[in-house]
Amino acid sequence: MLKGLIGKKVGMTQLFDDAGAALPVTLIEAGPCYVTQVRNPEKNGYSAVQLGFGEVNPKRLTGGQLGHLKVTELPPLRFLREFRTKDELNVGDKLTVELFAVGERVDVIGTSKGKGFQGAMKRHGFKGGPITHGQSDRQRAPGSRGAGTTPGRVYKGARGPGHMGRERVTSQGLKIVLVDTERNLIGVNGAVPGPKGGLVMIKEARKQ
Repeated sequence: MLKGLIGKKVGMTQLFDDAGAALPVTLIEAGPCYVTQVRNPEKNGYSAVQLGFGEVNPKRLTGGQLGHLKVTELPPLRFLREFRTKDELNVGDKLTVELFAVGERVDVIGTSKGKGFQGAMKRHGFKGGPITHGQSDRQRAPGSRGAGTTPGRVYKGARGPGHMGRERVTSQGLKIVLVDTERNLIGVNGAVPGPKGGLVMIKEARKQ
């Protein structure tokens, strides 16, 4: 059975294990998700299923989105994401947090918080210039980015100031410590990328 869900990051809390140690836990409202499309090697060249999550007012979706869901007679769903799998699922199947159990390891994929334009020290962890020896304005500068006459330019990919965050990030091998089927909640031990309310994808851990 496919072990994958789309969810929404609720926030962080803490739980206590049997030894009394406090565990940092991220709560995720996962599912219910519906299978909105099935892809197969004969027609699409690969095996996957498309899941939908988050029922919304139909006015919030475009005509194309509504038409895609209308064919499958599913409710209007805001988020559609694809999961690679060879498991046989049918359009309309409903997936819930019951797919997962406490103790399993999962990978959680999300979009990191956007931090705007940042300097090289914050963005790449640079050390900065010397604090002494007469420097007055070089303390947080990135320093030299290349040679002079040859090559006479900055190579592509050189690390420097620029836009930071708002990237796809995967937290790997997080342990599930809570599964609440009544409230569609999953609790994982550790941090998950993105802000509160951010969309995340939960998958079975690739590195077991």
